Amino acid sequence: MISVERDERVAVLRLAHGKVNALDLELLRAITSAMAELRAEDGVDAVVLTGSGRAFSAGVDLRRVLDGGPAYVRQYLPALTEAILAVFDWPRPVVAAINGHAIAGGCVFAAACDLRLMSQGTIGVTELLVGVPFPAAALEVFRHAAGIAGSELVLSGRTVDPATARAAGLLHAVVEPERLLPEAVSRARQLAAIPRAAYEITKRQLHRPAGELIATGRRLDDPAVEAHWCRPEIIAGIGAYLGRVTARRPS
Repeated sequence: MISVERDERVAVLRLAHGKVNALDLELLRAITSAMAELRAEDGVDAVVLTGSGRAFSAGVDLRRVLDGGPAYVRQYLPALTEAILAVFDWPRPVVAAINGHAIAGGCVFAAACDLRLMSQGTIGVTELLVGVPFPAAALEVFRHAAGIAGSELVLSGRTVDPATARAAGLLHAVVEPERLLPEAVSRARQLAAIPRAAYEITKRQLHRPAGELIATGRRLDDPAVEAHWCRPEIIAGIGAYLGRVTARRPS
């Protein structure tokens, strides 16, 4: 589900869950646990988050939501928030090596990283196309990363190629596939060379506006978000969306 490799003092955390690293409850809990364990290790100065196969992550495992219904959603959404924050709030450098498609929740996890490098595939947040709103942590982390392009990408649900994402400011670099991981590790090592306390304090300062909005949104908005996801017609709509996506795939 997740592998952790060491490149000196940089930990490479690789998602390896199914064909497209779809985010189910088990993978979210594994991400949260792995980030906590790395945070406690004295020998880890930075993390590179990457995927395997043709995707960084295709986002929420909608099939599991459809099959599990409201009971699953009530476990899933809090776990999604905790996993996003485990990456976003990790105090030392975190670099995303986006090896392929980063869609919806996959895009949000990339956005939770300090630097984002991408080699191929498409990236974007498609939640509104599915008919579901964002939990506060997902929306605010994406808004923090995407800047001026964020609102349009959220409201349109469109996905873009790496060059377009770089021009919009969502990515920091577009890298050839064979150079992606070495470049991400190199950048992580450069950030880790900054005095640790100074980096941690500054990162906390940069994240404070998003963190305050997340805290407010979790209290005021997340109950309504969960209730919306649990509505029978919304779950039925997820099934219809999956049907349309499957029908568009080449046979």
